[in-house]
Amino acid sequence: MNRRLFLVAALALGGCATVTNPPTVAPAPAPGALAELEPLYWAEAGREALAIRVSSNGCTAKADFAFYVERRGDAVALAFARKHVDACKSFAMGQTELAFTWEELGLAPRTPVFLLNPLAAWTGPGS
Repeated sequence: MNRRLFLVAALALGGCATVTNPPTVAPAPAPGALAELEPLYWAEAGREALAIRVSSNGCTAKADFAFYVERRGDAVALAFARKHVDACKSFAMGQTELAFTWEELGLAPRTPVFLLNPLAAWTGPGS
């Protein structure tokens, strides 16, 4: 199944559930539901853009990623998924930083955002 279609379907189905008495601490999502999301090594909300750092074999580009924005009242959930696997074999393996402007994401610059992607520690060469 197409990774992007799976991501959209999983997040859309997750939005169908309602909770009458929300818990004080949100439970962690089921491991399979968000498994297609790209692990992030770093994220920073800047004045002009949201920047993320992801793994790269040397050919990872912003166009290789799709994002999904879900608004629920004042809360905004944001997820990034890879559309194309980086199959390069390069000496530039490691991480790459990608910046998505607030305009590209369809969000106001000071909007609080909850990232759904897992945060991973870099365990690559030299670490």
